[in-house]
Amino acid sequence: MKKVAIRVGLGLAALIVVFLIVVATRPSAYQVERHATFAAPVDLVYNHVKDFRTWEAWSPWAKLDPKMKTTFSGTQGEVGAVYEWEGNDDVGAGKMTIAALKPNERVDINLEFLKPFASKTDNGFKVEAAGKDTKITWFMRGENDFIGKMFCLFMDMDAMIGKDFENGLANLKKVTEEAAKAQKPADAEVVNAAAPK
Repeated sequence: MKKVAIRVGLGLAALIVVFLIVVATRPSAYQVERHATFAAPVDLVYNHVKDFRTWEAWSPWAKLDPKMKTTFSGTQGEVGAVYEWEGNDDVGAGKMTIAALKPNERVDINLEFLKPFASKTDNGFKVEAAGKDTKITWFMRGENDFIGKMFCLFMDMDAMIGKDFENGLANLKKVTEEAAKAQKPADAEVVNAAAPK
C-alpha cells in the first residue's frame, strides 16, 4: 500500500512538473483586434472614443452593473484624462488613462485592471476614412505573467475579449450613425442659408 501511495505521489508530481513546463513555454504576448465600418464621419467617431464620458452610451460593459461607480479626472478628451470604475464581478475594478492622441486617427489608452486580478495592457482605437464612411479598429495588446499564461490554457483571450469588442463596436456604430443622421439636416440648413438668393 505504501509503494502504491509513493507511485501515485510521484505520478502527480511528474504531471505537475509537465504542466508547469507547458505553462512556462506558452507565449506571453497577446493581441486582440476587431474592426467595423460606420456610416459616420471620421471626426464624429474619433470624438466618441477619445472622451470617456461618451463611453456609457456604447461600452459593452456599461450595462453589466447599474450600480457601478465611475470617476472621471483630468481634462476629458485630452492626454492624461482618466476613467476609473468599480463594480460587481462582471465588471471588476480598474482605470483607463489616455496615453496619446493623434487627432482623427488614433487614441492610445493605458488600461489597468485591479479586480478580479491585477494586470496592465495597451488598449486603443485607430480610425480612418473609408470613402464617406469610417473604418475603426479596436485593439488590445499585452504581456501575460505566469498566472496569465496559465489562465490562457483554459480560456481563449481573443474569443473572450473579442466578443466584447464586437458588441461595443455594434453599439458604437448605432450611436455614431444616429448622431451623423442628426447632423445632416443641420448641415443642409447651413448650406441653404449660405446659398445665393
